[in-house]
Amino acid sequence: MAAKYKSSMPSPEDVYQTTLSNGITVLARSNFNSPAINIGGYMPAGALFETDEKLGLADFVSSMLMRGTQTRTFDAIYNELETVGASLGFDSGVHNTNFGGRALVEELPLILTLLAESLQTPTFPKDEFERLRTQLLTGLALRAQDTSDMADMLFEKFLYADHPYGKPSDGYVETIQAITRQDLEQFHRRYFGPRGMVIAIVGAIHPKKAFEALEKFLGGWSAPSQKEAPVLPPLKPVTKTIKRHHPIPGKSQSDLIVGTLGPNRKSPDYMAASLGNSVLGQFGMMGRIGNVVREKSGLAYYAYSSLHAGIGPGSWEVNAGVNPKNLKKALGLIENELQRFVKSGVTKEELADSQANYVGRLPLSLESNGGMVSAILNIHRYDLGMDYYQRYESLVRKVTRADVVEVARKYIDPSRLVIATAGP
Repeated sequence: MAAKYKSSMPSPEDVYQTTLSNGITVLARSNFNSPAINIGGYMPAGALFETDEKLGLADFVSSMLMRGTQTRTFDAIYNELETVGASLGFDSGVHNTNFGGRALVEELPLILTLLAESLQTPTFPKDEFERLRTQLLTGLALRAQDTSDMADMLFEKFLYADHPYGKPSDGYVETIQAITRQDLEQFHRRYFGPRGMVIAIVGAIHPKKAFEALEKFLGGWSAPSQKEAPVLPPLKPVTKTIKRHHPIPGKSQSDLIVGTLGPNRKSPDYMAASLGNSVLGQFGMMGRIGNVVREKSGLAYYAYSSLHAGIGPGSWEVNAGVNPKNLKKALGLIENELQRFVKSGVTKEELADSQANYVGRLPLSLESNGGMVSAILNIHRYDLGMDYYQRYESLVRKVTRADVVEVARKYIDPSRLVIATAGP
């Protein structure tokens, strides 16, 4: 079992890392247990590049990439994928435009053809552009009536005040209405290119063959005018508790978020915070938060805590959906639970259970090619070292109760929280 456990983990021995002639980083790993292949990757062309007047532009561009290229229409692209049971898609975040796809290994040339065309020669057809704008505006109208989405937007606006993380990556109605086809073309011309691009490929192919295929389809891409990503500005933490409510009349549910800044993914605090968060509001029936607010008091439809850690400052937050008349009481219980967590941390049993869960579920998350692609991209993105999973069990096991209390106190100050609610 131990040998299988180790061999199912990516390692420096079996993840082949190289660069294409234009600088694109390639991470490849074989898995001949499946006839399929998964690809995934990212490039620095996210919402960081947007102006406040055109929020949602990166998202708009990534959603348009497969709606028409110089040689294929929207219908042609999707018909080709459907005929062979393959998939390919793009999305964007603050830092990156991301892509992912899967197919049987013999269809790899098709996937790479479509990926290369979508990245290099999208045409942003006018009718598709207007159709997508209508869809995006419909999405924003739905968002405006969603108590969870609006609480989330409010929370990020105040937690990340005057910072790119505080702006919605899907924009606002007026910013989506202001975006033109020329904006899409200009964004693509300025920020899309091989510099900073990473692509991972896992499946029934030898890594060197994968590299040759990628070199053939993407190695010739050059974009001399591609701009560097801007540096993340510093963030000022909140100095006192901020409470804000977003009214949405006629709703039968209120959503709430209570939280603060957390560690980024590369921080040495991350593992202790993650295990602590598991006890606080993830493990079993959503941890202590779920137990107190939902199970014991019956106040919430859902209640949990989460740690969002990426390149920049993360968030550590508690989310719950409640009957509007229970909002105040639920907030009180959550604040009490956070105070208890900061004061006394976790018990020996709680920590041991969470550690066993972390170690036990890891092989499952790496069983599929898609899970493996995500894992090796994350290792690369956050510079964790390709031997990360060889060290993972010891990283988890060496976290002590003292470590958890220390990170809880470092990040969670019950007198300096952001509390966002949305509902009637």
